[in-house]
Amino acid sequence: MTDETVDPLTARLAADLDDGFTELVRLHSGAVRGYLFRVTGCAATADDLGQDTFLRAYVALQHYSPGRRSQLRPRSWLLAIAANVWRNHVRSSARRPVHAAEINDACGGWAEPGPGPEERAMAVDDRGRLVAALSRLPDRNRSAVVLRFVVGMSNSEVAEVQDCPVGTVKAQVSRGLTCLRGLLQDETGRPREAAG
Repeated sequence: MTDETVDPLTARLAADLDDGFTELVRLHSGAVRGYLFRVTGCAATADDLGQDTFLRAYVALQHYSPGRRSQLRPRSWLLAIAANVWRNHVRSSARRPVHAAEINDACGGWAEPGPGPEERAMAVDDRGRLVAALSRLPDRNRSAVVLRFVVGMSNSEVAEVQDCPVGTVKAQVSRGLTCLRGLLQDETGRPREAAG
């Protein structure tokens, strides 16, 4: 990394950990929480795991030299920590299905203002189905799909977060999308279009 391409955030982290960390949380808490919300299906769990993610990040940064802090790729690094926190949570807790009430609560604020209440109701319903279908995907595929299409990371960034080759990510995303399509089909066998 040359002086001309120094990231202001990582420069701040290198110069003053506490000040830089405050900015790191401000800039990336939405992406971390969004990822955790979509893989867990529960806002309260996402908040708890998000706090754990940033706590682990701060502890790790305390042991990094200023030079190492200046070389971080903050978003990928934080999402890798969040993915590990989530996997640990899944391993340590008894898996339980996402309840319909949680999906309805979680999706209540997702409707974009639109032309009218009918369109908004349909969008909330479609998004609820999508959240429910996402919760039924295998963990690795769910994580890859959420990182790729919800967080908006490239395949190489997802590979970095999941610590696997890009080809593996492409396969996980492909399998996840195929599974989602199957889950979103209605009882007549016609594909149901998901809200954007």
